[in-house]
Order: sequence, then C-alpha cells, then structure tokens
Amino acid sequence: MFTVHFLDKKEIVLSQLLRKVPSVNEELKIKGRKGKIINVVQMNDNKFQIHLIFEKKKKPIVSNDVDKKRK
Repeated sequence: MFTVHFLDKKEIVLSQLLRKVPSVNEELKIKGRKGKIINVVQMNDNKFQIHLIFEKKKKPIVSNDVDKKRK
C-alpha cells in the first residue's frame, strides 16, 4: 500500500492509501473536479506526491435583457 498525496499548487487536495500509484498524463476526478496528472514525486519507499492541474470551471453567461425582468 502506498500513501498518495494529491497536490494542486502546493495545496493538498486529497490523501489516500492506494495499491497502485497513478501515472503521468492520467486523467482523474477528485471531489467532482476533472484533473490531469503532471508530475509524480516519490518521497520515501511508500510515500508519493502527485501534482495535478484541474480544469477551469466555466461560469454561466447572464444576459442583461431588460424586457425579461419582472416589473
């Protein structure tokens, strides 16, 4: 079993005990957010740090139609 720490910009997002360490360029989903692994660093025999990048969230576009507003 390996201790795996998932990091996003030096901030720990998730820590897990895993049987298999994820590899570079693997896509995964953590806490409902899609991400991609950039780097895998081995700290000790069974400790790993995995650096990842999350996809940007798209904000919905709000229209400024005056006619559609309630009076």
